[in-house]
Amino acid sequence: MVEAVDGVILGPHGPVPIRRYRPQGAAPTPTLVWLHGGGFFRGDLDLPESDAVARALSARGVPVVTVDYRLGPLPGMPWIGRTGPRARRRAPHARDEVVAVLRELATACPAGLVLGGASAGACLAATVIPAVPALSGAVLAYGFFHARLPRDPAVQRLVRGHRRVTHAPLLLDAANRSYVGPLGAGAFPAPEQLGTFPRTLMLDAERDTMRASGERFARQLGAEAVDLERHVLPDSRHAFLNRPGTSDFDDALGLIAAWLGHPVR
Repeated sequence: MVEAVDGVILGPHGPVPIRRYRPQGAAPTPTLVWLHGGGFFRGDLDLPESDAVARALSARGVPVVTVDYRLGPLPGMPWIGRTGPRARRRAPHARDEVVAVLRELATACPAGLVLGGASAGACLAATVIPAVPALSGAVLAYGFFHARLPRDPAVQRLVRGHRRVTHAPLLLDAANRSYVGPLGAGAFPAPEQLGTFPRTLMLDAERDTMRASGERFARQLGAEAVDLERHVLPDSRHAFLNRPGTSDFDDALGLIAAWLGHPVR
């Protein structure tokens, strides 16, 4: 049984919606703070990549808190959706909100905090880690960690379907610039900060343009002697955590749960 409770934490730019998933009868263990993907401009707490992932992990005994961080402008259409109390904002608003959530949760989660995310959420998690040095770990799923996507023709040839267009390197670079804005402060992890990373789990999709960024980032973390475990799911596509019920989703959740100390028994 999983109990899911919505709440709000006061952040530097206003209230930040969160959702807590509490396993029933589980022993105290580190809480996973989880950030969904969506290219910085879409997604919410009900996205399968947020809710289904949290419920599946919580059912295995992992306490999870998901965060509805501030979204950025739509790539190429920055004038859309910029009204109301949760108006779209460029970087670093989302980073500031996640930092505020982690600092608030630190006192309520004495067993420690692990920060994780998928796709844009993984990038956001990686930018937050240097600001919160007491984290117990990091989980980064099919993320991109560089403002300009590394070019790898061998990886690009494996991409299939609509993502050959939507995830073309030039378009991903344009989406990153849309989110970063003219200042670009703290939107991507700085190389000189990688030595601050805690033990880290990375999961990548084999048929994913963004794997090129994941591979470079893994090499960078390795050069800093970070305790790193990385898996590339064979024949998988980007956003496999957004497709509950698939073998890729189940395999990835098993790897995350085991890494967090909750293997299937």
